[in-house]
Amino acid sequence: MKTHIRKRSIRSLSLTRSSTSIQPRNSINVIDKQPSHINFDPLFTSPSHRSDIASFDSEKSSGSYERTLRKLKNRHIQLIGIGGTIGTALFVSIGSALQKGGPGSLFLGFSLWCIVILMLTNSIAEMVTYLPISSPFITLAGRWVDEAFGVMAGYNYFLFEGFLIPFEIVAVNSILHYWVSGYSPAITISVQLVLYFLINIFAVNYYGETEFWLSLSKVVLAIGLLFFTLIVMCGGNPENDAFGFRYWNNPGSFAELYKTGSLGRFLGFFACYIQAAFTVAGPDYVAMSAGEAENPRKVMPRAFRSVAWRLLVFFCLGALSVGILVPYNSPELAEALESGAPGAAASPYVIAMNQLNIPFLPNLVNALVLLSAFSAGNSYTYCASRSLYGMALEGRAPALFKKCTKGGVPIVSVLTALSFGLLSFLQMSQSSAVVLQWIVNLCTASQLISFSVISTTYLRFFYALKAQGISRDTLPYKGIFQPYCGFIALGFTFVMTFVSGYSVFLEGNWSVATFLFSYMMIFVAIVVYSTWKLLRRPKLLPLKEIDLFMDKQEIDDYCEQFAAEEALKPPPPKIVQILSYIFCR
Repeated sequence: MKTHIRKRSIRSLSLTRSSTSIQPRNSINVIDKQPSHINFDPLFTSPSHRSDIASFDSEKSSGSYERTLRKLKNRHIQLIGIGGTIGTALFVSIGSALQKGGPGSLFLGFSLWCIVILMLTNSIAEMVTYLPISSPFITLAGRWVDEAFGVMAGYNYFLFEGFLIPFEIVAVNSILHYWVSGYSPAITISVQLVLYFLINIFAVNYYGETEFWLSLSKVVLAIGLLFFTLIVMCGGNPENDAFGFRYWNNPGSFAELYKTGSLGRFLGFFACYIQAAFTVAGPDYVAMSAGEAENPRKVMPRAFRSVAWRLLVFFCLGALSVGILVPYNSPELAEALESGAPGAAASPYVIAMNQLNIPFLPNLVNALVLLSAFSAGNSYTYCASRSLYGMALEGRAPALFKKCTKGGVPIVSVLTALSFGLLSFLQMSQSSAVVLQWIVNLCTASQLISFSVISTTYLRFFYALKAQGISRDTLPYKGIFQPYCGFIALGFTFVMTFVSGYSVFLEGNWSVATFLFSYMMIFVAIVVYSTWKLLRRPKLLPLKEIDLFMDKQEIDDYCEQFAAEEALKPPPPKIVQILSYIFCR
């Protein structure tokens, strides 16, 4: 069945889903893997049951305000992926993992988890580049696995991103205390909430531009700290001390935790692995921007391909640097962690700078960490609002959450996401360190659930393509070593979901609060899934009946129209071309 669509009136469409699944032909026109635009065979496209395609049209379109707009450029997408993945955890909280496991365990734990994330990226990239829609992996989980599964995935991710907002707000307040104290946290919390509101309430291109420059400061900080480590370890410091890998030998590479001997060293490594599971992320933030990306068939593959170097540079080399600069038994590190030292005072980088009597740099690092935390909270606000908006489009959240402004901003969803920031006021009655640890425990399990959802959804997609006779060679992005990467990522993330809070069960470690915050999201996910399953009784579709073509034709038409319009435009300014070459290749 062929769907006829006028390219200039995509936004006004009101399509209904076909009641019968569309069976593809045995062959599909193969296209170039890196084209300027993608134009799949329309004979393989199923009409959509909703007008999610509104986000695929230009800002000139009119209609009811229930649509986001595609205004995020290539460079925005690239840096948004960095903005959501790099926060205070990489520069400050990582010191706690160093103390528990030592430099060897820290580097090994982060490196191994980065491999899992690469496998996950390999899976989500294939799905999202094929259907770059709003809240893609949440929406596709409901279409390709089970409606109840999609609902669970959506609310889990919404809560995950929502709870991360107060995490970064509390972190920003703590960072400010590095310079000045004696003021009420309510002041900075309120100011930050207002700033997030102002950034996210205007058209998405303003958010993208703000996040681009904020994330650029993170890149400068992360790379700058790597060069700092290289220089000082080779003797370029006021003490003229070329210490190299000294701390890997004394006190050693692997610290003991809870127990002695090999078991203690393994538990130290596992603590670092759990910290990596919270700190290292990435592909989901890139995916969440797919519904508002310009020319997504070209932009999204590039964004996903760049995840590998981000993981290597920011997380693997970052973990290595921390273990070089500070010994795991450092008294200064222990005191900073125990006292809940404000801001970057607990950062291994700042501790090393102070030990080496390097002036000025600690203040500069604290300032850039402040921007890093603010940027991360901004990204979480965006992702939380878009996940709720995506569920509303699918009819899995109240319709008011899909209401958008003229600029294409889902205003009600943004306000709802920002309401999580009010949890930051818990700091008024508890120390910032306690509140931050609560949120870390809560979000680690939630993030792992999302990763398991992505892997499960991909495996359904992989076998549905196979069952329907569709070659993966026709996709705009084809992952390597599939479906093995999907199975391995699913196995690791699923198991880690249940064991990440294991320490609460050790003798003398029991805490009701720690247990609840470590495992609450698992119970929430089970309750949401079971409730929707009982109320709606959705069935798991056979692989041959999964609709792989819903929304696809509209995206194809948009990409074709976009490519035609871009061909008529003059080239961008030189500075934009340079930045695009550096960050968007």
